[in-house]
Amino acid sequence: MSDPIRTRHDGGVLEVVIDRPKANAIDLATSRALGLIFRDFRDDPALRVAIVSGAGEKFFCAGWDLKAAASGDAVDGDYGVGGFGGLQELRDLNKPVISAVNGICCGGGLEIALSTDLILAAEHATFALPEIRSGTVADAASIKLPKRIPYHIAMDMLLTGRWLDVHEAHRWGFVNEVLPAERLMERAWELARLLESGPPLVYAAIKEIVREAEGSTFQTAMNKITKRQFATVDTLYSSEDQLEGARAFAEKRSPIWKGK
Repeated sequence: MSDPIRTRHDGGVLEVVIDRPKANAIDLATSRALGLIFRDFRDDPALRVAIVSGAGEKFFCAGWDLKAAASGDAVDGDYGVGGFGGLQELRDLNKPVISAVNGICCGGGLEIALSTDLILAAEHATFALPEIRSGTVADAASIKLPKRIPYHIAMDMLLTGRWLDVHEAHRWGFVNEVLPAERLMERAWELARLLESGPPLVYAAIKEIVREAEGSTFQTAMNKITKRQFATVDTLYSSEDQLEGARAFAEKRSPIWKGK
């Protein structure tokens, strides 16, 4: 059997492709493998951006592998580092991650996409949370989706399991761009290259602030920023990159980011 996860990296960009025909569904072993990949991405200073996609033209990811579940994989089993799919519970992931959704994106597959920072989607992509029909709950989506799109639309998806085409998903704001299928990965790499060229310490601060601010008041989060109580903010404000950014602006040139 071929490796269910394919990876390649070029410069500071890591591409992760879920490759489990027919639906790119994820069993416990695949989830654990993804967790190790994303953990290593998080911890490797040479890698700055990741792209997540699915093999083939029909599925991004159908989520939890119900056939594996029927064969004994426990729904509450050991998903490994980062929880299901390796992303949604991975601590301190302070680098940008892009989803390139190339087809059906449902259940846990949609939860993986929601765990990334930017979602690009092909024109034929579709989205749903069909867990209601299999007697389980879309746990991560129940937490995240009502914070990302209008409450009533999120509840419609969660309570009915209905499908959204890519244009409705874009209209509600959880898809950034809709692209012809043949342009999807090209655009994902264009965006990844743009982010790769940016300031990694600033990205880290942005991600930590956004993540931590979800559970606090505005003023509490602002106080933590101004008092440098976020580790990434403290690192940024003491860094060579922060000085380089100011100098480059004053000298009217492009900055050279070192990530330190």
